[in-house]
Amino acid sequence: MSLSPSFAIQWLVPRLSGFNQAYPGIDVRIQAVDREEDKLADDVDVAIFYGKGNWPGLRTDRLYAEYLMPVCSPSLLTGDRQLKNPEDLAKHTLLHDSSRRDWQAYVKQLELQNVVNVQQGPIFSHSAMVIQAAVHGQGIALTNNVMAKNEIDAGRLVCPFSEVLVSKNAFYLVCQENQADLGKIAAFRQWILGQAASEQEKLGFITGDQDVALIQ
Repeated sequence: MSLSPSFAIQWLVPRLSGFNQAYPGIDVRIQAVDREEDKLADDVDVAIFYGKGNWPGLRTDRLYAEYLMPVCSPSLLTGDRQLKNPEDLAKHTLLHDSSRRDWQAYVKQLELQNVVNVQQGPIFSHSAMVIQAAVHGQGIALTNNVMAKNEIDAGRLVCPFSEVLVSKNAFYLVCQENQADLGKIAAFRQWILGQAASEQEKLGFITGDQDVALIQ
């Protein structure tokens, strides 16, 4: 299978033992790819794509809706620069994933353009790098609910504010339409879709009664 390095590191690999126990006769070969993809390579059975789900000729199953939320180390919640509301972002370094676009959208939706400077802070090429920078107290990351879940569950990251961005994109499991129900592909689809479904309710706490801003 192929997927992004960050999704592999932050989500798939920590859960893969569950598949190995359920299907000991199937060995998974994981190929991490940095580029955006719109079709399966000849040597790939299944993949995780990120987008709006419109890839002609492929079976697509949405794994998770995506919410972008600010996260930081618990250590940043105390001290002279406490994070109590979004305006307090002006006191901290912003950590960016690939570009400054997400933070720009977040600040714009909250009408804080004149308060928070999104043109500061380092830019990382992978989500996993942004998350690790946040874990080590280097600033505030705006990351998605799926990537950050393990770190939040472990207490290494916290969500300082309730405001989140709801993305039009999502993570999808994709495979060739005519192979979706065959052997090892069907087994992996059944496992990963079940895994995602069991966790989706836990991720839903983000939208709850909180203020939500939609990425346009």
